[in-house]
Amino acid sequence: MLLLENIITDRGSRYAVSGGPCADEAAAKAFVAELRRAKKFAKATHNTWAMLSRTGPIKNDDGESGAGMVIVRMLEREGLHDHVIVVTRWYGGKHLGGDRFRHVRDAVRIYLERAARDQTPARA
Repeated sequence: MLLLENIITDRGSRYAVSGGPCADEAAAKAFVAELRRAKKFAKATHNTWAMLSRTGPIKNDDGESGAGMVIVRMLEREGLHDHVIVVTRWYGGKHLGGDRFRHVRDAVRIYLERAARDQTPARA
């Protein structure tokens, strides 16, 4: 599991992103449930997630309408299957409008870049 906290802040809202290998919808739900076991994530306003499985995209907006599809589209562009990504938001009291989708995209981009970097062997 890769977890990156406090990666984006805007008008009081804070974002984190996490993810890891995941075989199916049940495993994705278990991943999110495990994440929510931490009190901090249980109190989050939204834990939006998505994955691409062999049967197609699976997503959950968790009240952040449309955010799951943003994650799906980014996974499709990367061709990343059997991997769940969760974007967590703690609402800061001010509506972000369409900026919230930009933040979801940015969070997923940060996750993908970090995951790629962490999997690249160090060069001697």
